[in-house]
Amino acid sequence: MSEVRVRFAPSPTGYLHIGGARTALFNWLFAHKMGGKLILRIEDTDIERLKEDSVSQILTSLKWLGITWDEGPEVGGDYGPYYQSQRFDIYKKYVDQLVAEGKAYYCFCTPEDLEAAREKQRAAKQPFRYARTCRDLSKEEVEARIASGAKYSVRLKIPAEGSITVHDLIHGDVTFNMDQFDDFVIMKSNGIPTYNFAVCIDDHLMGMTHVLRAEEHLSNTPKQLLVYEAFGWEPPKFGHMSMILAPDRSKLSKRHGATSVEEFRSQGYLAEAIVNYLTLLGWGPGDERELFTLEETVKLFQLEQMSKKAAIYDTKKLTWMNGQYLSELPLEKILPEVKPFFIKDGFVDEAWFDTHAEYFAKLVDVVRVRVKTLQEVADASSYFFQDVTSYDEKGVAKHFKPESVALLEQCIAAIEADDVYDLASTEAAYNKIAADNNLALGKVIHPTRLALTGRTVSPGMFDVMVLLGKERTLERLHKAVEYIKAM
Repeated sequence: MSEVRVRFAPSPTGYLHIGGARTALFNWLFAHKMGGKLILRIEDTDIERLKEDSVSQILTSLKWLGITWDEGPEVGGDYGPYYQSQRFDIYKKYVDQLVAEGKAYYCFCTPEDLEAAREKQRAAKQPFRYARTCRDLSKEEVEARIASGAKYSVRLKIPAEGSITVHDLIHGDVTFNMDQFDDFVIMKSNGIPTYNFAVCIDDHLMGMTHVLRAEEHLSNTPKQLLVYEAFGWEPPKFGHMSMILAPDRSKLSKRHGATSVEEFRSQGYLAEAIVNYLTLLGWGPGDERELFTLEETVKLFQLEQMSKKAAIYDTKKLTWMNGQYLSELPLEKILPEVKPFFIKDGFVDEAWFDTHAEYFAKLVDVVRVRVKTLQEVADASSYFFQDVTSYDEKGVAKHFKPESVALLEQCIAAIEADDVYDLASTEAAYNKIAADNNLALGKVIHPTRLALTGRTVSPGMFDVMVLLGKERTLERLHKAVEYIKAM
């Protein structure tokens, strides 16, 4: 078997969608499993919908996810250019070849002509099919119209009857009747090739052995097979991944939450969690495991295990998964990822990290086990950087009672007498207070937590006390005592 070559070919009309990221991921997995290559091609011919920064955002998102490519932008290769907008001369050459061979023809029908025909068929409740009006124009008439400056598109001649079968690696054989299609345009009147034509030229010239893409492209595949047939080329093998649907099984959209990789990154999700989650959208390892690395997935991956059923997009599952990675990844991997969230929220500036690196590492390590995203790490750390100005109302009703004053004053006295002030000494002091008052330890910890953080939930209380430091801990306990007295 020749070297496996697959491609990811996004259109730069926005940020990298979660569905596009999944397509890129499965192509990457297949290439690595088969010892092949992943080619990145930018399909930027949709001029009206192009967005200026989309290409750079797509490349950044792919690299952040750990999805690298062997040929394409920033890498180069022997089969470029890797931007379709730089390949128009190539497409024109192959359009001219098909016209010269009588397999395609110039169409002079105007948009108004086509709309009038469409209206007639609509009134007759028929699907629109181009009537092949220009298919049999004489050579002389074609040349005369071109000479007169008439605008034209180019259409591919296809059979009017019969059927065509797509041999799909995931869905099996899918047969389409030819009466669903007409002589479709392969080059528009502005000289820009259509998607179904350009993609075939590129996939053939770039040596693609497999085309793995989203299920919505399955209906395009018969047209592409007709292009391959017109040139006498062997098509690649096709595999169409199941659709990604919202929890209500509707089409995924913005109303279901974040849908781009960049959005998830800005909300504090980790690349490892997103990749792991995407892997399970349409594929499974064959056992009950839910957490595995890219390297583990490559070893396990089999294209035959891809599901035909639609995958359901569930951000709750992703958030749970993110929490697992957040608590388990090495701290040195988490720190640079979470740092921008502290800066964004205004807790510290860039220079602060240079002089407080050790403190920052301890803080993040303590906080990360109780939260699910990087943003929540920053949110849950606010009281380390800002004074507590209010207390949780339910917490006040439950833990700030008149008898709490004496208890907190005992805590203040014990801390003032603690010359060591570390995890062991603070815990020992609090255990003694609980024992002396014949109370469960929680009865001492809960009002202290509320006093120090303003919250009823936090990391381990003794971790919080040590990270705040002795002076700030005492200040907040005194403040809480005065607050309770004034209630």
